[in-house]
Amino acid sequence: MNNVRLLTFLFSATVVLGGCRHTSSDKPPIHINPNMDFQERFDPQEASSFFADGRAMRPQVPGTVARGFLRDDSRFYFGREADGSLVVHAPVQVTADIVNRGRDRYNIYCSPCHGKAGDGQGPIMTGNYGFVPAPSYHTDVMRANPDGHYFEVITNGIRTMQGYAQQIPVADRWAIVTYIRALQLGQNATADDVPASEMARIAQ
Repeated sequence: MNNVRLLTFLFSATVVLGGCRHTSSDKPPIHINPNMDFQERFDPQEASSFFADGRAMRPQVPGTVARGFLRDDSRFYFGREADGSLVVHAPVQVTADIVNRGRDRYNIYCSPCHGKAGDGQGPIMTGNYGFVPAPSYHTDVMRANPDGHYFEVITNGIRTMQGYAQQIPVADRWAIVTYIRALQLGQNATADDVPASEMARIAQ
């Protein structure tokens, strides 16, 4: 008797489920939780009779800036003057702490190619990996570049070098620039560049 009932149930279920295939209905589907399907909101670009202009999407308040996108200081954030030219000097106060921070970041991100001395002889360049040689910072051309040039290269990359905008924050990019200048000065300094107090200490 139980087998008959089981067979009857399976047959009925097969007929019911089979009858649902390739069929359509004009009736709306059953919504178990209708508030998730019919939310009291406006879709993008939808009209609204609530506002005088008929738009559901409201224009931004004048002066609105998205979080994290306040870039009103073009010298600091972009390395460029108001006229679009590259800044000559880094728009940060050069202190021992900033230079030391720049050395730390430089050794992490830059020295593998440019070398710890900035001579373009980092392990990637000397390991015969087939990369385009990195330039030395100690040439007349590189010393003549404005600080904004180095900031822009770190940010966007140049030639086969990738940009590091995602890895290195803006302040750290400027710190690296100050350290590059320190490397250049260290390789090309003369006695006249040394403060008199230091010269006296060295002479002792």
